[in-house]
Amino acid sequence: MSLFGNDPMTGLAFSMHENKGVFAVLLGSGISKAAAIPTGWEITLDLVRRVASAQGVESQLDWGKWYYEKTSKHPNYSTLLEEIASTPEERRAILHRYIEPSDDERLEGKKLPTQAHHAIAKLVQSGYVRLIITTNFDRLMENALREIGIEPTIVSSNDALLGAQPLIHTQCYLLKLHGDYKDARILNTDSELSVYSDEYNKLLDRAMDEHGLIVCGWSGEWDHALRAALLRTPNRRYPVYWAARGELGTGALDLTQHRGAKIMQIEDANKFFDLLHRKVEMLEQNRKQNPLSVDLVVHTTKRYLSKPEHRIQLDELLTIEVERLLERVDGVDFSLSAPWGKLEIRERIERYESISEPLAKAFGVIGRWGSSNEDLIVLEIVRGLYRHMGKVAGGNSGWLSLRSYPLILLFTAYGLGAVREGRFKVLNDFFTAELTVEHREPQRIVDILFLWNWTGGEQSVWQQLEGLERRKTPLSDHLFDVMNEWRTSFAGVPVDFDLLFDRFEVLGSLAHLSMYSEAQVETALSVPTERGLWMSVGRVGWKTASLRLFETELNSEKIKLMLLAAGFAHGSRRFLELFLDNLKRRASFMQW
Repeated sequence: MSLFGNDPMTGLAFSMHENKGVFAVLLGSGISKAAAIPTGWEITLDLVRRVASAQGVESQLDWGKWYYEKTSKHPNYSTLLEEIASTPEERRAILHRYIEPSDDERLEGKKLPTQAHHAIAKLVQSGYVRLIITTNFDRLMENALREIGIEPTIVSSNDALLGAQPLIHTQCYLLKLHGDYKDARILNTDSELSVYSDEYNKLLDRAMDEHGLIVCGWSGEWDHALRAALLRTPNRRYPVYWAARGELGTGALDLTQHRGAKIMQIEDANKFFDLLHRKVEMLEQNRKQNPLSVDLVVHTTKRYLSKPEHRIQLDELLTIEVERLLERVDGVDFSLSAPWGKLEIRERIERYESISEPLAKAFGVIGRWGSSNEDLIVLEIVRGLYRHMGKVAGGNSGWLSLRSYPLILLFTAYGLGAVREGRFKVLNDFFTAELTVEHREPQRIVDILFLWNWTGGEQSVWQQLEGLERRKTPLSDHLFDVMNEWRTSFAGVPVDFDLLFDRFEVLGSLAHLSMYSEAQVETALSVPTERGLWMSVGRVGWKTASLRLFETELNSEKIKLMLLAAGFAHGSRRFLELFLDNLKRRASFMQW
């Protein structure tokens, strides 16, 4: 099932918001229908009516049917205009009355810019649309733009194209493919519409190659040169969205299939563009309360990571998510004076996970695919969140301890991403980076956020969760369950996620033990009967098979060299051996 399900409008709005200025709009005669400007088909039927009436034919219920019975052909807009008027000037004069409003029509609001034109103009004003391509002769689009102070670069002929400001330098470029109704050079007939000039074709080829496209009000049936431009575009860098009322014709279906277009069923152009504008505007105005789905945040993080030039956008995206998270954490749903009990604990932990999920998954993605720039952003976010979580005057001690649970989720996801990609130096640097709170000594991240080192990691609290009542490592077990559910976002489908998770915790234990010197550990382990130095140990403490596996790993020369090069164990082989001894001693008291 698609991420957006049956709501492609949200997908389009999000894509426009994240790719400002990339989408062009292609407008056909249907866009002006709400302004009481007839479509080409309606003009065709009216021309049939007018010519027939001049010949004394009585009024018909269906002029199209009458014309077919008379000529054995279906009425054709281009053919009729060519028969009625032999020159472009004559054709322009005929069309004038269909497009220019009379005084009465103006008073009635007819043949004036519609809600759709105004919505498109606002998208231009906000910078989301810079190129408008239209087959229409009317001036509704440029009038709507001028009403909000935008003077578009209008290209309606080859002469205008040659003298126009380059597309890249314009706020709005309006390409009127078939001309302007006040210009005698308008294109109407099949022969006129079959081929564009080389200059037009070059501009269209570039537009189709470099822009996403929103098609509305165009049938895709007649304008052969425009159809050819869509068909010959070699690349599909950005998507095509085709807004349609009812079923598409054969010509339009050919185009949508060729371009892989997303077909969107709409009620009318007014409602379509108004809703699109409102959705994009909502995304812009509510950036600090980003309503987008978790998957969209993850997808966008991955996209921004793929190109170094998107570093600023990634920073902005993470800032939005951090602000959203803090707003929720400080809200009434997480009151520090709320009643304390089993159900309340379960509900609050679940809520913390819900609001942390987007940022945690993004952290996992960065842990796996980030660079030093993104790793620094993660560290600064962790430091900022830690300071914020600690600035609370008072409340229930249990809720105060759990307040930083979102940090544990971010810490764990980022670490798992790093382990998944084998970024062990990044992981060790992260474990050993310092956090500070006002009036307190700096402490390493691993000594604050790893398992039992965390103030909220009290075993009795996490045993309140369903199914963990008798577990020896309830926090570790629950974190595994959460991360296992989120893993596809940042860990893909590793052969054994259990092993990946346990490897992260073993490395966390190693980093934690490194708060001691090698001599201190040596002394503590000199008495064979002692439990060794205390250190946080996760599920591996009671998983005998996993413990044996990691014993083999840590004795491997390849693994040793890799971990020591990353800075683990103080870079000492002996410390690594002592750690393994300490781990086995601690585990001996945890196993069933």
